[in-house]
Amino acid sequence: MKRSIALVIVGTISLGVLVAQDTTKVIDVEQLEDNLFVLRGAGGGGNTAVFITTEGVVVVDTKNPGWGQPILEQIAALTSNPVTTLINTHSHADHVSGNVAFATTVEFVAHETTSANMEAMRPYTGRTEPPVNVFEDANGRGLPNRTFTDRMSLGSGADQVDLYYFGRAHTGGDAWVVFPSLRTLHAGDAFLGKRVPFLDAANGGSGVSIPDTLQKAHDTIRNVDTIITGHSSQATWAELNEWAAFNRDFLEMVRAGRSAGRTIDEIAGAWTMPTKYVGYDAPNLAGVTRNIQVIVDELESTNR
Repeated sequence: MKRSIALVIVGTISLGVLVAQDTTKVIDVEQLEDNLFVLRGAGGGGNTAVFITTEGVVVVDTKNPGWGQPILEQIAALTSNPVTTLINTHSHADHVSGNVAFATTVEFVAHETTSANMEAMRPYTGRTEPPVNVFEDANGRGLPNRTFTDRMSLGSGADQVDLYYFGRAHTGGDAWVVFPSLRTLHAGDAFLGKRVPFLDAANGGSGVSIPDTLQKAHDTIRNVDTIITGHSSQATWAELNEWAAFNRDFLEMVRAGRSAGRTIDEIAGAWTMPTKYVGYDAPNLAGVTRNIQVIVDELESTNR
């Protein structure tokens, strides 16, 4: 079942030292199953998943600063169940900043590396200014209070949620969140959509590791049909396998260019999207160049 509803929510933020402000935010609600929804919003950041269980609500990712309260208001329009669990797929501000609007009784869950990255809120690769640290302003409210290393399961039966970590990709702590009873997975920005990825080496991301990480996820997780991507529309399981191949091809292209003695700008300028990757967004030269730089830096640091 898929149904989309566009709602305009006027949100007021009044948490601790956050300045109260009225902003109109449009949240588009897509219903994937009877109890699973995806919340999107222009300017809001990453895709939010809302999983309604028998005893509460599990939320995955909470968008940019100021979007937490509108998300909560939308959840209240969908169910009277309280939010019990909030999972962050990784540490970027456009996926975690809404955490501060949620009650302190909520269990905030993330991979252990993501937890450390959320506390630090370092600048992303290619940027000099750090993101807004809403957690510092809110005295740590919304930071993870439960972490995992490789795998964790929450709940049971139809309410079960499985969390996996397969290695470095977009960041150093990307979690894969599976709703087994619904055969659906939230991949966060480890699979942000059919496009060139954003490799945030400053927060542990890796252009050398990402193909293997994606392949491990595809080969290990079972019985999933639908993938909620980090920023795009849903993807299929076969498209995850294809995206792993795309990232492997990109890595090998960089290796070949480096072996031929080409500069980073020369490698980037010569690369075009392979025609076999149908439906992929046109590459942005700046993003391509940044990723090549990340890969070359990794290869040189390990003499590979």
